[in-house]
Amino acid sequence: MEPVKIWLEKNLKGDPVLWGIVLLFSFISIAVVYSATGTLAYKKMGGNTEYFLIKHTGLIGVGLFFAWLAHRIDYRHYSRLSLYALLISVPLLIFTYFVGGTTVNDASRWLTIPVINQTFQPSDLAKLALISHLASMLSRRQQYIENFRTTLLPVLLWVGVICGIIILSNASTALLLFFTCLLLMFIGRVPMKYILLTILIGVTLGGVALTLGQRWGTVQKRIESFTDKSKPLPFQLEHSMIAIASGGPVGKGPGNSTERNILPHPYSDFIYAIIIEEYGMAGGVAVLFLYLAFLYRGLLTVMRSYGAFGGLLSAGLSFSLVLQAMVNMGVAVGLGPITGLPLPMLSMGGTSLIFTGISIGIILSVSRGEREIRPMAGEPDDAPRIPKQAAYA
Repeated sequence: MEPVKIWLEKNLKGDPVLWGIVLLFSFISIAVVYSATGTLAYKKMGGNTEYFLIKHTGLIGVGLFFAWLAHRIDYRHYSRLSLYALLISVPLLIFTYFVGGTTVNDASRWLTIPVINQTFQPSDLAKLALISHLASMLSRRQQYIENFRTTLLPVLLWVGVICGIIILSNASTALLLFFTCLLLMFIGRVPMKYILLTILIGVTLGGVALTLGQRWGTVQKRIESFTDKSKPLPFQLEHSMIAIASGGPVGKGPGNSTERNILPHPYSDFIYAIIIEEYGMAGGVAVLFLYLAFLYRGLLTVMRSYGAFGGLLSAGLSFSLVLQAMVNMGVAVGLGPITGLPLPMLSMGGTSLIFTGISIGIILSVSRGEREIRPMAGEPDDAPRIPKQAAYA
């Protein structure tokens, strides 16, 4: 065991508890997705139930590799990389929506990568890039945080452009990203009057973009079905509630779900309902606790970060992942309208697992601590630190 311990200490830097949470999520994901894709395997793969197990396990492995790779990089390099990623994201988002996107469920969100024939959502890259660049902009401008032209205007432009393009085809992702940016602005000590102005502009322009986009009709129907209690529950939510109710305190046991044969996308959008059906309320609470523990460790990294950029970067990415998880779980138990957002680190996915892995790797990179990294002149952390009593209270 000693050689294994030495290897782990040498190669897995950063918060060990956070690493443990991520690995635990990976094992849970493999088990639950294997169960939830049973019917899909029979329909599409002629009964080869191991196909999706092998595929998903491989993708989990790739995601963990990218997390390991990202955590080995000095996190301050992401300040410059985020700008390049944003400059790539904008044309990709525009191209996907207006020209060459793969349309699924009446929305052009995906691009198909030639040769390997793998689809990915440019919005995944845009989310990661925007949060990282916003952290960089706020950390560089701490001395001028109340200056509208030098601080708020660049923030408004990037947040408006990225969220505005995304909302044309994916309202839930755009709204979640916008809310994450507002949280990051609050933590970054942006004056409240500017945050309220950002909300006003975002609601106005975002509303216009939403009505002109592809998902306005779907958004209306989902809000109406959630608010109008005289109408029957939507099909997905009805069977999600059945799965949760039949799970009981300890569940039916692994692989014994019946609603996986009925629920649309039980391996992604409604995987939380399958978790509760098979593992009961105990399993559902355990998953919720793991997400809260992940958020706690991410914010603990913020508290221990020496510079403003590292703290803002870790906070933004941690909130982004956990907020999406809360929305997904809330939808599954009927606390919100159906969104179609997957459950981070648990749902079956493709390239989304890679971007999630990169996000986790960046948080782990920050958790390595700035004292472990030689100072780099000209990087965002040369700016004055955010007073912790003001920013993190």
